[in-house]
Amino acid sequence: MKNSFSLSSSTRNRLMAAVASVAVAGAIGFGAFATGTTPVMADAVHVEAAQVPGFADLVERVSPAVVSVKVKAKIQPTADNGSDWGSEGMDNLPDNPQLRRFFKEFRGFGDQGGQQFGMRPFNHRNHGNGEPRPVAQGSGFFISDDGYLVTNNHVVSEGSDFSVVTKDGKEFDAKLIGTDPRTDLAVLKVDGGGTKFTYVDFADDSKIRIGDWVVAVGNPFGLGGTVTAGIVSARGRDIGAGPYDDFIQIDASVNRGNSGGPTFNLNGQVIGINTAIFSPSGGSVGIAFDIPASTAKQVVQDLMKSGSVQRGWLGVEIQPVTSDIAESLGLKSDKGALVSSAQDAGPGKKAGIAAGDVITQVDGKDVASPKDLARMIGAFAPGKSVDVTVWRNGKNETVKVDLGTLPSSDKQASNDQNNKQSAPAAKPDTLTALGLTVTKAEKGKGLVVTDVDPDSAAADRGIQPGDVITSINSAAVNSADDVNQAMADAVKSGRRAVLMQITRNDSNRFVALPVGKG
Repeated sequence: MKNSFSLSSSTRNRLMAAVASVAVAGAIGFGAFATGTTPVMADAVHVEAAQVPGFADLVERVSPAVVSVKVKAKIQPTADNGSDWGSEGMDNLPDNPQLRRFFKEFRGFGDQGGQQFGMRPFNHRNHGNGEPRPVAQGSGFFISDDGYLVTNNHVVSEGSDFSVVTKDGKEFDAKLIGTDPRTDLAVLKVDGGGTKFTYVDFADDSKIRIGDWVVAVGNPFGLGGTVTAGIVSARGRDIGAGPYDDFIQIDASVNRGNSGGPTFNLNGQVIGINTAIFSPSGGSVGIAFDIPASTAKQVVQDLMKSGSVQRGWLGVEIQPVTSDIAESLGLKSDKGALVSSAQDAGPGKKAGIAAGDVITQVDGKDVASPKDLARMIGAFAPGKSVDVTVWRNGKNETVKVDLGTLPSSDKQASNDQNNKQSAPAAKPDTLTALGLTVTKAEKGKGLVVTDVDPDSAAADRGIQPGDVITSINSAAVNSADDVNQAMADAVKSGRRAVLMQITRNDSNRFVALPVGKG
């Protein structure tokens, strides 16, 4: 019999009824005092509320599966000048040994951060004899009875030695099986010497609704076994952590040290993994973000199998399709992902995908946004052949792409255009309708922006002096006549905007500008 846990429907119903009872009780009690009636009703309500079972049954069953994760690293000796306190701003404290000692010890609890988004590990003083020293603490949870457990990559990324502490206080050494920085997940393996560990299962997070009750269990500030409760506040949050952002937002209290800990539904299944908080102060303000179970489940399986995650790679840089861009291209909606550049060695370019294409479907599934495309392509295995539908020259075209392997680090596509200098001898052409003054690029490829009217649409859309205009509506431009012709063609086609390709610092992007408006 496995130790995995799931609440019975009757227990779950009692919990939900209890919550409803509390809400009704509170409303009745408030009404009694608000209307000036006798307090007898309030006393009766208090007795009823005292009988509410709460989340205790759930916590009792799942908490043995949750562990504290301790991380150590081999730190090379350095000179101890007494001022390296392992965090920015410690040197600004008053010259008081007791005060400094208090703050130093306080930072020893939990995985420390300081960013508004994130709960990142802290580092101790950089001194010692090269022996492993504590650098972080976080949380984790068993997913199998033989000792596999999940935590965050940022908890273990600086470590060389790992151990976990279970609810009953037993400490076990752990081995790092694999990490995936892109989703901030990691898998450890504990050798329990025959011990069968209590473990938990991942939930089907597609059934999660905003407003559902959740329970978080973890190790905030080193206080292992801490339980908090709340609700699902939102889904699909993008906090700029990476290309696969799709976080579940919860309002259960999550603090430094909760990183890698589970959030449970009322069935005792893991709906998400605590990975980041929004906090101007560094403490919980009721805004925490979880990696969804659906994402974690697939990544964890790959890590357990091979120690790494291999993702499909299209090899293109993409940007959102705004309503102005959609108008300039004749698209009916602002869905899809606009290709700003196709990397020379990438599978997309080999298949014929080019800058200016809008990717609207992959294998017949609609692409809603660049993030959606990144997730879709990343879900395929390298070498997989997929049909990519692009909007090009006013119509859909489908190309077959054999996906490559996503590089270990994101690579920015480069282009061969020299956009650092403009030809000083060239007579500037003023495109007054667009609020731009341009001159020919040094090697004759494109037009360098020399001035932007601050009251123009071009300025509103972020075009700056030094930008190089390389094409308009997919037609190369090397003179003011080329620009005028492209604008005339757009007007003739009934479009109210033109799509301008801009190169800046070896990166491409597209900007839609209204035709004939400054």
